[in-house]
Amino acid sequence: MNEHLSQEVFYHGTKAQLNEGDQIAPGFISNYGSRKVASYVYLTATLEAAKWGAELAIGEGNGRIYIVAPTGPIEDDPNLSDKKYPGNPTKSYRTKCPLMVTGKVTTWEGHTAEQLKAMQDNLERLKQMGIEAIED
Repeated sequence: MNEHLSQEVFYHGTKAQLNEGDQIAPGFISNYGSRKVASYVYLTATLEAAKWGAELAIGEGNGRIYIVAPTGPIEDDPNLSDKKYPGNPTKSYRTKCPLMVTGKVTTWEGHTAEQLKAMQDNLERLKQMGIEAIED
């Protein structure tokens, strides 16, 4: 991990109910897309990106945002960095190592119903075009 990243606070948005000390690991069915077994787990250094993760995750109940610590190396998430956008504007990363839950964001304001609908419509358009998340 880059030295500057070691100073960041990282978040993970999901609908799963987790506790401090739990680990989020790859190898389970993804909460997104076609629900393949995930090779990576994802984290972000921005609350905004974590909100999208929490709100768009498949499942019942409210989205949750956890504060996480990577247990191994992380890399830029190619879904939101150079393969699609220049740089890494959302500070989104992925790892093949577990994330340790170190806390929870208890108060956050989600996106409007209109913003959620627009994002879901866009994701559906991509799905219809055969475009899925990069999992290489």
